[in-house]
Amino acid sequence: MSRLESFIRRMDAQRRLLNDAMADVADKDGIVLELGLGNGRTYDHLRENMPGRDIYVFEREVRAHPGCIPPDNRLYLGHVIEQLEKAAAELGPRAILVHSDVGNGDEPASIDFGRTILAPALRPLLAPGARILSDQPVPVEGALELEKPADMDPERYYIYRYLG
Repeated sequence: MSRLESFIRRMDAQRRLLNDAMADVADKDGIVLELGLGNGRTYDHLRENMPGRDIYVFEREVRAHPGCIPPDNRLYLGHVIEQLEKAAAELGPRAILVHSDVGNGDEPASIDFGRTILAPALRPLLAPGARILSDQPVPVEGALELEKPADMDPERYYIYRYLG
């Protein structure tokens, strides 16, 4: 499969899962966490489809499209784990939707990071019923991995519901 085809499949999967997750949490109170701003595409999608919802973004260094940069009071700049710890103290367990796209291209290292470092750092921010979408496995204690659509690559995205 070409890199273009792979990119298109990844973007399609991301949009489908985000849309499903947004619908799932639409009637629940809580905030949204976007881990990894990148160029701002998913942040923009969340912002457009969840008007009025507080969306907090975590990014090491902002390099997004100028129209897709969150306000300063919704942006945590620096290493994601340090910033998640800071956010947990400031925001508490209010996240009803988390989208994480922090893989670095080194698959074994990214998988290890998601499982052993990111998952425990997310837990203090999660509200019961939260939906977690991630490009890496993040088996948060107290979360159930959900089934992906049958036509989706089973290792393309990971979906969880935090039971609390």
